[in-house]
Amino acid sequence: MDRAYVVRAAGCLLWRRSSAGLELAVVYRPKWSDWSWPKGKLKRGEAPEAGARREVLEETGYMCRLGTQLPSSQYTDHQGRPKEVSYWVAEATDGAFEPNQEVSDLVWLPPDGARERLTHERDRHLIPAALIAIGNDEDARGL
Repeated sequence: MDRAYVVRAAGCLLWRRSSAGLELAVVYRPKWSDWSWPKGKLKRGEAPEAGARREVLEETGYMCRLGTQLPSSQYTDHQGRPKEVSYWVAEATDGAFEPNQEVSDLVWLPPDGARERLTHERDRHLIPAALIAIGNDEDARGL
């Protein structure tokens, strides 16, 4: 993709541990009628890491700790423009979801449930890399 014309965005595969095990947050965006990862366009001059944290907080209500960067996703957006989304795994550290202007629902699902719920294949392909990264991030923290 020609970077001069690419819509830049960032997001996270937000995760937590519960009594059910590892869970990933999947959000429903009514504007697009899809289940996706929390993500959004970067503001002018905003670093991708900062944009990812901001988007997670705005869309999910959760603060997070960024972990390993994942492969980016490239596709054509709804307006026909090339788009590139930078992703990280991110552990939810504090917060609670409340429906908002962009996201009407959030569900915490095990990886297989998230894979089934996600609307776009481009989102599903990130799960294996995220699971490896989460394990490596936890090992690095001595968990």
